[in-house]
Amino acid sequence: MRRFILLIVFFIVAVSFTATAGAEQDSKKVLILGFDGMDPVLLEKYMEEGLMPNFKRLANEGDFKPLTTSMPPQSPVAWSNLITGMNPGGHGIFDFIARDPKNYLPYLSTSKTTGGESTLKLGDWIIPFSKAETLLLRKGKAFWEILDDNNIPATVVKIPANFPPNKTGAKTLSGMGTPDILGTYGTFTFFTTRKIDDKAEVTSGKAVNIDFTNNSVKTKLTGPHNPFRADNAETGIELEITIDPENPVALIQVDNNEILLKEGEWSDWAKVEFKFAPLQSLTGICRFYLMKVRPDFELYVSPINIDPFNASTPISTPADYSAQVAEEIGYFYTQGMPEDTKALDQDFLHNDDFLELSEFIKNERIRMLDMELKRFDSGLLFVYFPTTDPVQHMFWRNIDKKHPAYNPKEAAEYSDTIKNTYKAMDAILENAVKKIDDNTTLIVLSDHGFGSFRRYFHLNTWLKENGYINFADKKLNSSGAFFENVDFKQTRAYALGFNGIYINLRGREGIGIVSDGGGRKRNFLMSLSENSKL
Repeated sequence: MRRFILLIVFFIVAVSFTATAGAEQDSKKVLILGFDGMDPVLLEKYMEEGLMPNFKRLANEGDFKPLTTSMPPQSPVAWSNLITGMNPGGHGIFDFIARDPKNYLPYLSTSKTTGGESTLKLGDWIIPFSKAETLLLRKGKAFWEILDDNNIPATVVKIPANFPPNKTGAKTLSGMGTPDILGTYGTFTFFTTRKIDDKAEVTSGKAVNIDFTNNSVKTKLTGPHNPFRADNAETGIELEITIDPENPVALIQVDNNEILLKEGEWSDWAKVEFKFAPLQSLTGICRFYLMKVRPDFELYVSPINIDPFNASTPISTPADYSAQVAEEIGYFYTQGMPEDTKALDQDFLHNDDFLELSEFIKNERIRMLDMELKRFDSGLLFVYFPTTDPVQHMFWRNIDKKHPAYNPKEAAEYSDTIKNTYKAMDAILENAVKKIDDNTTLIVLSDHGFGSFRRYFHLNTWLKENGYINFADKKLNSSGAFFENVDFKQTRAYALGFNGIYINLRGREGIGIVSDGGGRKRNFLMSLSENSKL
């Protein structure tokens, strides 16, 4: 029996066909397609306009019911709800960001590195004997673990909030929350002759000023810190760039790669190796985008992703599943949130560059889906598509004339961007429906909807103005990125993440001053908006 179920933030479309009997009943399968941020209002509008015939078919032949998303309405929270069947009080994920109550320092809410390393110091070198451990912080049992307990095979590709992947007999590939090899969640590099103020803050990236001599320059691509060095110094590999004296072309030489790019061209994946010590190194993969050659040279380098053939930290179960995927479809983004919205925000990528990157990522996921559908003969298959979410974050302003960043000229060029992205998701659905059999239940779902982002509310500013938080240096009108200007001895509450407020509770926080009167330790979480900006 083939069924279609559509849950978009969450709404349901169910289509039932005539049931088959006998042995076929024993080979029932479930295919789940996850589209991040797909909005039911937009989807219904586009279906009525005839732009999404495959979603329309599901709505017409089945059931269509809007449901609620998580509270707060954020991707790691909502996906954790789906994974565990629990709300944040059960699985423990309340935001993208959490904090260590002992020192107030933030970390990604879904994973944390704990413990230290036992080392032997030999001059400038240290020899680590044991590695710190990265833990998945999401509590509760994942649905694929339950399937595994019941001997039902499952493959879960790129689901968010599953790094490092929990130990299971299922095949899983980690998604949102997976770092790059620097241990960050996406640090790009931008090489340019355009002078960038040294004091200018570059978010989630690094700008490097270069100067050409005889059309050539040697610089460095920065890698991770060296755990074998006593000073924990950064590693790096030489990067040489040569530009054609007449044509808009550049030759990039890095490690064992020679990459010839025309202006406006993306490279394929390049493998790079960072040396730590004799017989000790770390490999990663990155892509280059030649934005401009003249008058100012501009070269974007993607975050250096974990090498799926040689993962420095677990990104799949079994451990070699990431290599199996790369063997079949080629290198792919292992970084959890590969669409570089920060680079676009800061003009290190332009709109068309970003859309080309999004297209690359979408096609990468299509290849993963096709790869798994070819061998999908039992159990459950889940494949996650992120594209709808970042495209809406970056281009919604072009369909909302009341948005403060609305620009009529830009809107004229990009007002159909979101619509075209939804149409592309409809084509993915069509492809999947063609490849499943009558014994498969298809579930299409999303984590939250979408809307305009016209204003925001700064929690720590409000807390300061109302006497809940106090600054050490009152001349500075900021708490600091890591609360370095907060006097916690005179602070009753502080905010972290998109919408979380923490009570500075005595006995729980490092310098807690608030007593709850009953000895119970509580968190307080306030949700501001269903349209929290990523």
